[in-house]
Amino acid sequence: MNVKDIAPLSVALILILHGGGFERANAARPKPALSIASSSSVAITAEEPRGVLSLREVLSLTLLRNPELSTFTFELRAAEARLLQAGVLPNPALSVELENFGGTGSTTKGVRATETTLQLSQLIELGGKRVKRMRLAGFERELTGWDYEVKRLEVLTEAKKAFVNVLATQERLAFTNELLRLAEQVQRTVSERVKAGKVSPIEETKARVVVSGARLQTQQTLSAHEATRKRLAASWGSTTPRFEGVSGSLETTAPVPSIEAFAARVQNNPDMARWASEMEARRAQVEVARSKATPDLTLSGGVRYLNETKESAFVVGVSLPLPLFDRNRGGILEAHARLTKAEFERRAAEVRVNTMLAEAYQNLVSATNEVTTLHNEILPAAEEVFQATQEGYRLGKFGFLDVLDAQRTLFETRGRYFEALATYHKAVADLERLSGEELHTVPEDATPPREREQR
Repeated sequence: MNVKDIAPLSVALILILHGGGFERANAARPKPALSIASSSSVAITAEEPRGVLSLREVLSLTLLRNPELSTFTFELRAAEARLLQAGVLPNPALSVELENFGGTGSTTKGVRATETTLQLSQLIELGGKRVKRMRLAGFERELTGWDYEVKRLEVLTEAKKAFVNVLATQERLAFTNELLRLAEQVQRTVSERVKAGKVSPIEETKARVVVSGARLQTQQTLSAHEATRKRLAASWGSTTPRFEGVSGSLETTAPVPSIEAFAARVQNNPDMARWASEMEARRAQVEVARSKATPDLTLSGGVRYLNETKESAFVVGVSLPLPLFDRNRGGILEAHARLTKAEFERRAAEVRVNTMLAEAYQNLVSATNEVTTLHNEILPAAEEVFQATQEGYRLGKFGFLDVLDAQRTLFETRGRYFEALATYHKAVADLERLSGEELHTVPEDATPPREREQR
């Protein structure tokens, strides 16, 4: 038999000795529970949105173009590559040995008694290392999907809050323009009374001061509005917003379900749901560490050619490390420690999520009560007082200080009303982030803390 006939036989021997390990490993491979919707594109370049944007359009832009979410495309590919690499067989080794040449004796001098050995060896992993390694990589890929879900909810929640901020400053800007108009109207009334000699010119000066303050407040609100527009545009990776504004109404609210209804859905939160895969991954790490305590077998086979007799013979060998000193005890203890640590981390995550839920719920209840009181009681009274005072001042029944006081009360009440509405919608975004569901999909299994009359 020639040397060239040995290589195919050695390869066949190795495959037979593996005994179909590839099929067994694939059968044990877990299916990821979550995956990123698309990993085919990295960044979507499109024209900067213009005009008036709705919340749905903002969230769509955020999902498509947010830079932080785009990075998970690569992370998913990396996880899939790790899963692919985990199932790869060890490479065989080809060795050539030349013996009995160049010696000092008459027999071995030169190449007359040379023996040439061509040998192919293969490492056979024992203890189920490959299957357990693939199982661990599969759980790690699942965790990548859960991490994407966590980041996706975080990004969308921040986009919702940014949208609320833009809507609030947008409505506040319209409100300050209205206040400026009212201040100028009061100034005209004061000027007419000064010309008629009914009041002191000092009151006209005070009225001009109020108008100047209203103009300054309008400019400050406009600056704040531009800042919120830039913050919202950052949600889809833009630094130069070109949209004109957003559409919506802060006064659109919904009854508040009980906190128990939200708490029952906390497990839908990816921050909590991911821990099932996390614990499985930690247990898989323990199994991988245990498998490393089993030594691997190395099989070798080849042919030896005897130059002196012009004959050839087969060579077969087996080697197995003796696990006398290293049984991966430290690695197993480390994996067990990480498993125990994960259990405490899971409990800490549960406490943290429920604490955040309680805080967000209280913020929502408080904001709902404040919005209801302001809308139904305080704001209508402030508007009525201002209108009555303004008319009474024109007729000479009230002094200018009464008008300023009523105007200041109205300004502050409206500003507080918009702040309460913005706080309400931000609290809704936080609760939807924690429960994993929109507010209107959570059943109202308890009486809301306070019903709000729709304006």
